[in-house]
Amino acid sequence: MNDVSKPARLRLLVLEDEALVSMLIEDQVIELGFSVVGPAATVKQALALCATEPIDGALLDVNLGGGQRSDPVADYLDKRKVPFLFVTGYGQAGLDPRFADRAVLQKPFALPELRRELNAMFLDPAAAGAQRLA
Repeated sequence: MNDVSKPARLRLLVLEDEALVSMLIEDQVIELGFSVVGPAATVKQALALCATEPIDGALLDVNLGGGQRSDPVADYLDKRKVPFLFVTGYGQAGLDPRFADRAVLQKPFALPELRRELNAMFLDPAAAGAQRLA
């Protein structure tokens, strides 16, 4: 069976405002064989990285500090056909209705759950839009 944790390093943008959570996600992404772009803690930082770095996919926290949401980054990535996954403690209910068809990984999550979602994102793109809450 194919597994995205073994390919040439794909580059994942990580947008997460909580430093400890961001470090945990970074460690898991690296353990699965990806390179981390960022991480970014704000929409502004994430959009700057999107404009200057090659990005193969993204993990986006929905609710960021200061009342920010990651929706502008999701819009940017969506327009460029870059796959992304929402990572949130609020589940599908926390998404803007425009993104209701996007995959959500509910925090907290474990490495096998992240691997499953990244496999779906990169190896089975048709499944990546399905709601699969852990």
